[in-house]
Amino acid sequence: MAQPSPDHKARQPFLARPGVRRFAPFVLITAVALVFIFENRSDVEIRLLVPIVTMPLWGALLIAWALGMLACVFTVRRRASRHSRQPK
Repeated sequence: MAQPSPDHKARQPFLARPGVRRFAPFVLITAVALVFIFENRSDVEIRLLVPIVTMPLWGALLIAWALGMLACVFTVRRRASRHSRQPK
């Protein structure tokens, strides 16, 4: 049986990988938020500057959640690009 070379790295467990550890809280918070959103099914009146709109509460919460996710994506992308610049 062949012995692995001493410089061969042992495989990390799946949950110990940095990408998974960063992604796990996002998945958990998203699941809780979506359960909360879809449990609120009553109709509400929402004022959008001038007009008043009647819509299901889950729709309004889902729109707010999606806008928050977009803001997070743009913030993370901007921060990553700022850190990747080389000093002159």
